[in-house]
Amino acid sequence: MTTERYSMKRVAPDGYGAMGALQQFVDASSLPHSLLELVKMRASQINRCAYCLDMHSKDAIALGIPPQKPYLLDAWQEAPCYTERERAALAWTEELTRIAETGASDAAYEAARAHFSERELAELTLAIVAINGWNRIAVSTRMEPGRYQSRLKPESAEAEG
Repeated sequence: MTTERYSMKRVAPDGYGAMGALQQFVDASSLPHSLLELVKMRASQINRCAYCLDMHSKDAIALGIPPQKPYLLDAWQEAPCYTERERAALAWTEELTRIAETGASDAAYEAARAHFSERELAELTLAIVAINGWNRIAVSTRMEPGRYQSRLKPESAEAEG
């Protein structure tokens, strides 16, 4: 286990605040928080961000996401519990998180466009940009997982549509 190197929030509050503004946009987007939590967890798995995985697994539980979804997320392509819309979002998440390898392929874009409006795809893309930024902050500064407590409330089944 390592100790936190420094606090980005403390030493660069303006930059940290800019990230916070992006996160506020994502949080206020039209996308269901349950979908966003799966996206955040998948990117955090790829980026090996323990801090963000701790946070977003707790948020997923608080939202009432069925436990099977976070448990099987690393093998989502083989797991039948995800909707086609969730699959499209997870594929787009992987494409953008690994953009140096994938180039954000036309196939992944078309798959995402089949399930998301242009506005929703823009919101999803910004959500992926945000979590990748947070992952890089948390991993590079060695933010310590374990202390986060969710303040989210369960979503209604209608909101997941």
